Amino acid sequence: MTNPIEYYFDFSSPYGYFGATRISALAAKHDRRVAWKPMLLGAVFKLTGAAPLPLQPLKGDYSRRDMERMSRLWNIPYRLPSKFPIASQAPSRIVYWLEAHHPDRQEAAILALYRAYFVDDRDISAPEAAAEVVAALGFDRDTLLAATQDPQMKERLKAEVDAAITKGVFGSPFVIVDGEPFWGTDRLEHVDRWLQTGGW
Repeated sequence: MTNPIEYYFDFSSPYGYFGATRISALAAKHDRRVAWKPMLLGAVFKLTGAAPLPLQPLKGDYSRRDMERMSRLWNIPYRLPSKFPIASQAPSRIVYWLEAHHPDRQEAAILALYRAYFVDDRDISAPEAAAEVVAALGFDRDTLLAATQDPQMKERLKAEVDAAITKGVFGSPFVIVDGEPFWGTDRLEHVDRWLQTGGW
């Protein structure tokens, strides 16, 4: 079976949001599927000493402008939320619960959660809010809420973060295709070319 395109992202990442709206079409173009891999940039930042882009001197002003520019270029609704960044454990655990029970619904839930945060300014770090967003897609809210506190889902997310770091993931989005890493939304064009040509 052809390897999936591994898509690592943090729900607090605007670029992760932009890439999430496009990665499935890219994968389908090459007869691949997407392996959705929510992770926690906070754990990565502890290793790298980095901080969220909008909070960094100089880079912050540029990144805010760049995010708005990318939103216009790709016609993707976006606004920087009033609370930024956020902890993304709750929505990430829900996504891994969906992988275990409804893998075909993961993408819809991910995009709904991203829109809730980056369009509607809802604080999806709150388990109740994250559960409500995904419940609107036809799931039981209490089941989703329980998933955010499920010890198995907590351990699964921790294991995925550890595995991501072991693979060298340090940002969002971060794509790995056939072992080749690509960092950033602007590298999706490279991923496309890599899959077309078999690499270079």
